[in-house]
Amino acid sequence: MLVGSPTHRLILIRHGETEWSVTGKHTGSTDIDLTEAGRDQATTLRTPLDDLSLVRPWVISSPRTRARRTAELADLTVDEVSDLLCEWDYGDYEGLTTPEIRQTDPQWTIWSAGAPGGESVAQMSDRIDQVIATVAPIMTDRDVVVVAHGHFSRSLLARWIDSPVDVGEHFAMLPASLAVLTFNGEYRQINNLGITGYASAHYVDAGRPTRAGHSAGT
Repeated sequence: MLVGSPTHRLILIRHGETEWSVTGKHTGSTDIDLTEAGRDQATTLRTPLDDLSLVRPWVISSPRTRARRTAELADLTVDEVSDLLCEWDYGDYEGLTTPEIRQTDPQWTIWSAGAPGGESVAQMSDRIDQVIATVAPIMTDRDVVVVAHGHFSRSLLARWIDSPVDVGEHFAMLPASLAVLTFNGEYRQINNLGITGYASAHYVDAGRPTRAGHSAGT
């Protein structure tokens, strides 16, 4: 249990769709832009962000183009760019899909094994904790907006509630979706998750089941 004063909110945003996110390719250091659909998704973030009535937001973005473009299209002014917000370093698995990886490592998940040549689960956990330690003081008097990536966001959700990083496996962050995180003076909490400005029920990518119940990929 934590003890302290309630804080302002942490708004966690995943960037919009990219060509690699649609096909399930693990995209860490590769710096690709949003698709046309991803740009449209990012623009629709303006509505839920307006609804949140942010208090003097301090906006921190990953340095990757897909994150910075999402912030721009959402009408956010980036105050800080931080390497701490980069996606999980996939190392040897960069650009590969999960089925491709499992041809040689059948039981692999990022949550259990990390990435050879990239970041381990422990390293990702340590980096996320650095992010939390960085934003917590800022949240004492203003809202913080973090614009980042899929596995990064799911890892942050897990660590925010003091769970191991691998609990992130049980969260989902659609492209151009946001989550609202708070600290009530005793506990860090997830207030809202999966907020989009577009019709997310109709969105399908490699990591989401189709409406017929079958996976479109990984």
